[in-house]
Amino acid sequence: MRFLFRRIAFYAVTAWAAITMNFLIPRLMPGSPENTVLSRFQGQVSQEQIDAVKAQLGVSDAGILSQYGTYWKDLLSGDLGLSVSYFPGEVSEVIGQGVWWTVVLIGVATAISFVLGTLLGVLAAWKRGSRLDALLPLTTFLSAVPYFWIALVALSVFGVELGLFPLTGGYRPELEVGWSGEFISSALSHSVLPALTIIVSSIAGWLLGMRNMMLTTISEDYVLVAEAKGLRTRRVMLGYAARNALLPNISGFAMSLGFIVSGSIVTETVFSYPGIGFLLYNAVLNNDYPLMQGIFLIITLMVLFANFVVDLCYVVLDPRIRQEA
Repeated sequence: MRFLFRRIAFYAVTAWAAITMNFLIPRLMPGSPENTVLSRFQGQVSQEQIDAVKAQLGVSDAGILSQYGTYWKDLLSGDLGLSVSYFPGEVSEVIGQGVWWTVVLIGVATAISFVLGTLLGVLAAWKRGSRLDALLPLTTFLSAVPYFWIALVALSVFGVELGLFPLTGGYRPELEVGWSGEFISSALSHSVLPALTIIVSSIAGWLLGMRNMMLTTISEDYVLVAEAKGLRTRRVMLGYAARNALLPNISGFAMSLGFIVSGSIVTETVFSYPGIGFLLYNAVLNNDYPLMQGIFLIITLMVLFANFVVDLCYVVLDPRIRQEA
């Protein structure tokens, strides 16, 4: 329990520091959100209009400590302010509309690539010298290929030349978002190419990492003793070798899960997919500081939460940590 208490205290301090930096950075950047909103209006803008927009956006001329206190008060109540690029929409609503698209697409694709890559890495290491070794040059090549290039090739081949899948968007624009069969079918067809791009470009890293760790673990004494006892090959491979070799991959997977909320910005931008990554791209283009601030906050908290889940997994998988705890 001491181990978990130490980790909880560490993540609490880290979360406070991240939230504080999230408060300070937008206020240190050049420009202001009210000027971005007012630039859309033609003609001269009165001081009353400027003050009204500043009040709506939550821009204050108070001292930095007073603003910091107000920021924490609004944050604890779930108020992330108003979005500039989607004005007068609230940041929480804008993020809520995009987060599920990203979680479903990036989350499922990342989980599939992790499982496939890890299993192939286990088999490639256990059966080294077999035909599975032929995957290594291909996976090494794919891991070196730029992410956006795979997306553009997939669009060109399967979208333009063959016409098998839609080119952009998350669903047909004439459809209403809901649980109708037509909408679900359209959403699935729009997600195939982005998902395949993520799987193809990321599976190589999981495979190579797991194979290298398995090769190290296989030579350990406890694996040799398990084989000498005459245990079944599957039990030795999965229960002894793979279980211990899996720990570094779990850390990488947790980091990937944390960054799911930010989305794969490149993929969502190339395919114009309506996720958090595409929202962040538009927020940067439009100097939408409140929206960027909200997205960065969610990314930070999700990364910390994912790492905490990894610590829990380590307690379950590694008996040495349980003894320490």
